[in-house]
Amino acid sequence: MGLFDFFKKKSVQPAVDEDQLAFIQDSTANAERLIEGFNERLDNELDYSEQSLSTLDALLENLSDFAEQMDDEMKSDLIAQAGSYVFEVARRNYGRKYYWYDEMNQPILVTGQPHFEISLLAFEKVKQRIENGKEDNIAFFFQGYSERVKQAKQGDKALIT
Repeated sequence: MGLFDFFKKKSVQPAVDEDQLAFIQDSTANAERLIEGFNERLDNELDYSEQSLSTLDALLENLSDFAEQMDDEMKSDLIAQAGSYVFEVARRNYGRKYYWYDEMNQPILVTGQPHFEISLLAFEKVKQRIENGKEDNIAFFFQGYSERVKQAKQGDKALIT
């Protein structure tokens, strides 16, 4: 079973606690692979803080220079690792509930239920960052998510992509 495959069968319904725990474990393992691979070279700045997303963005900037040389599997793995890191920053700072987002064939993190729903698509943003460059800055993207969560009121809904 591939990473996140267990969510595909539950596209409309929220994942049950067992699935949430499995996703969190897989997501954390993926984020830890990124940290193990790069953190020493980054002066141990990948610490799951919101500030560390600037470091992640700089790393993606450097790696994007080699994007054309990466095969699809390598690029997908990088997207999963960096996307999982972004999810872990969000989860550790704002809470979470994971779902499968069929429209983009990737996981989505929804914060604030049942009072509000601010949703985050981390994998898509990482992919855009690698392909488009600085215009898809990860730290700026996350700041928008963070501000929406902090300012959310009962019934608010937003999809941050």
